[in-house]
Amino acid sequence: MLEHLTSSPQAPERVVIIGAGGFVGSTIMKRLVAQGIETLGLTRAHVDLMSEDAGSRLAAHLQPGDAVVAVSAVAPVKNLEMLKDNLSIISAIAEALESASPSHVVNIGSDAIYADSPDPLSETSCASPASHHGIMHLTREVTLQQATGDTPFATLRPTLIYGAADPHNGYGPNRFRRLAAEGQEIVLFGEGEERRDHVWVEDVAELAVRMLMRKSQGVLNAATGTVISFRDAAEAVVGQFAEPVPIKGSPRVGPMPHNGYRPFDPSATLKAFPDFAYTQPEAGFARVHAEIAG
Repeated sequence: MLEHLTSSPQAPERVVIIGAGGFVGSTIMKRLVAQGIETLGLTRAHVDLMSEDAGSRLAAHLQPGDAVVAVSAVAPVKNLEMLKDNLSIISAIAEALESASPSHVVNIGSDAIYADSPDPLSETSCASPASHHGIMHLTREVTLQQATGDTPFATLRPTLIYGAADPHNGYGPNRFRRLAAEGQEIVLFGEGEERRDHVWVEDVAELAVRMLMRKSQGVLNAATGTVISFRDAAEAVVGQFAEPVPIKGSPRVGPMPHNGYRPFDPSATLKAFPDFAYTQPEAGFARVHAEIAG
């Protein structure tokens, strides 16, 4: 659960985003800059976090009192080699945090650390990852928290993220939108019957900024509490186009991920930030379409 260490929002002196060139990191940075908060965005051009001296080079960019957002990762982690690369990145960030004196650290994690459950997942659900991606994120959380010592540490765990600038082409609304824009048919896994929660990247960024402003510590999931089937997601995305494309099923290969159902309980978000409301999936898909259409 999340605990706020300030009674009201207070801007950090400076925020350093490790991984500011990525989808989530860049969105957080834009929001911080728009609010007039001094922000330093670090990308691979500044420090290659897989290089031998990455820890010391990263530490050289940090000043005492900085609030740090750790986003950088090679994701999604699909195999052992990618896991090894991420362990190098985690090690470099941990080394830098140990040698610096940050005032606050916010880690951007993932819901992939949770075991599957037929009941809605919460921040206290069992952390038992069944994938290389989940193992990476759990290792990252534990390692970075240990590296921060007494410094307030928080982790935000988003579920499936969508948004206009998403660079990945993973199965879901981001890929569906690209296919529809190209006039290509959408082929679902099976009949697209599995139900998942999808969170808009802008909501993830808003929560991260709120955690920085309240100097929060602990854990918070980023999930709307609404599950939607992939078929319904595809239909919602296609419905935004003047010329809809066909949506077809296909023979399913292998077991259905997460047993076809992965719900979340969003009550901790509402408790932590009572004036915050998640953008529900279909409304979010429409906002992303409008953003891309310009």
